[in-house]
Amino acid sequence: MEQEEEIIVVPINNDLERRIADAFEIFDHAGNKTVDVREVGTIIRALGCCPNEAEVQEMLVAIEDPATPGNVHLIKFLPYVAQIITEHKFQPASPENLLDAFHALDPEGKGYLTKEQITMLMTQDGEPFTQDELDEMLEIAIDPHTQTVPQYTFLYVHFFFLALA
Repeated sequence: MEQEEEIIVVPINNDLERRIADAFEIFDHAGNKTVDVREVGTIIRALGCCPNEAEVQEMLVAIEDPATPGNVHLIKFLPYVAQIITEHKFQPASPENLLDAFHALDPEGKGYLTKEQITMLMTQDGEPFTQDELDEMLEIAIDPHTQTVPQYTFLYVHFFFLALA
């Protein structure tokens, strides 16, 4: 006779925890309250947080299930992420900060960035985009007539990708 897997009940105490659990459960393909560690960054970003990959790796150290390496159980994920959200960690940039960033990238005040500039910035600086991420972003950001990224689109694209997360 097979040994039945122990089911751990994870109490949900408030709306925030329900929202976190709902996002988690989308990636819980086996229905056993665990997700693959590779899904954690996606789940965190879907909840409106914007950690970089190094920060996601730090999270994994804290929440990965030692009994089943490569997995994260909801029992550890839920309180950890609830605290992150409650403490307002990994918040997205404000529109004002984005506008300041755009102006820093456009010191001549042209009001746009070229396709080449944005491609270089997204693939060589900071945390580089993959080619698929870059293609998806350029499809939305580039004005088809001028082949540039206008200032208003720069802000729109940031919030579009947050909504997709």
